[in-house]
Amino acid sequence: MKTVRVCQNRTCKKQGAVKVLAAFEEHPVSEVTVISSSCLGQCGNGPMVLILPENVWYSNVHPSEVQKVIEQHLLGGCIVKQMLYRRFHSQVKS
Repeated sequence: MKTVRVCQNRTCKKQGAVKVLAAFEEHPVSEVTVISSSCLGQCGNGPMVLILPENVWYSNVHPSEVQKVIEQHLLGGCIVKQMLYRRFHSQVKS
């Protein structure tokens, strides 16, 4: 089962993480759990979204981009390369 963690700590909240979490919750996906997360330790790069168990990190996620993550990653099995957090995924080419 996949888990989508959306950081809801102070900095990510200021950057719109509440709306990102709401966008994921508005479009539930079978076999995927969406949870509010405490700080993911990447302050200033958010809103941060972490997808487990693949350990895929997305940064600066906007509510309007959530549908793309759902369709391409959660349903399609393909990471959304242009949204990846480069600090952890620098080897992936866009």
